[in-house]
Amino acid sequence: MTGKFYDELAPGQLIKHDIGRTLTEMDNVLFNSLTLNNQPLHLNEDFASKTEFGQRIVNGVFTMGLVVGITVGDLTAGTIVANLGYENVKHPHPMFHGDTLYVETEILEKRESKSRPDCGIIKMKHIGRNQNGVICIEVTRSALFLKKPD
Repeated sequence: MTGKFYDELAPGQLIKHDIGRTLTEMDNVLFNSLTLNNQPLHLNEDFASKTEFGQRIVNGVFTMGLVVGITVGDLTAGTIVANLGYENVKHPHPMFHGDTLYVETEILEKRESKSRPDCGIIKMKHIGRNQNGVICIEVTRSALFLKKPD
């Protein structure tokens, strides 16, 4: 397992994830189709060209899912029981087709689980930036992590 156990994480710790992912037109169109989201800002180039963005933007829910996915190998692969919640999702700048997403995670808090002595709860903040370093998404996430086996 490549993930981190509860015991290996501490508030203030910063993890820079090496994997970057370029978002394609196919990603955006497929995600919107699979989720039945027909928002013209994501799908209609003519419409989007007349907005303040001048082009289609990538669906923010897809971007959030990709942020979480990028963190799996370094953080949660095989070491979490469940995601408990997402909060404070912000999209300060859009992602466009052809942009590359990079992610870093800051560990905000940790506490023992009251009901599961073999687990603890970690609150973390994921920050996603495009290839120019511009923050495009921030999300706070809580997850139930396994403790390191004895």
